[in-house]
Amino acid sequence: MTDANKPQAQPDHSNTEKDPSNWTTGDEAMTGAQKSYLQTLCEEANESFDPNLTKAQASERIDQLQTIANRGE
Repeated sequence: MTDANKPQAQPDHSNTEKDPSNWTTGDEAMTGAQKSYLQTLCEEANESFDPNLTKAQASERIDQLQTIANRGE
């Protein structure tokens, strides 16, 4: 693997994983991708789906449900 193809470590000040509460668009409606994935996770975790979540709320709910549904990291 050449140096150009090696994954780069993110600096400590990177914002690639910004807290959803700090998103500038966090109060907008969730995206179509979030909605679809959240519906799937809700079904797998036997949890109710709320179609009115914001982007930030949907992101946090996805994180919660990934744990319940044994998905993610």
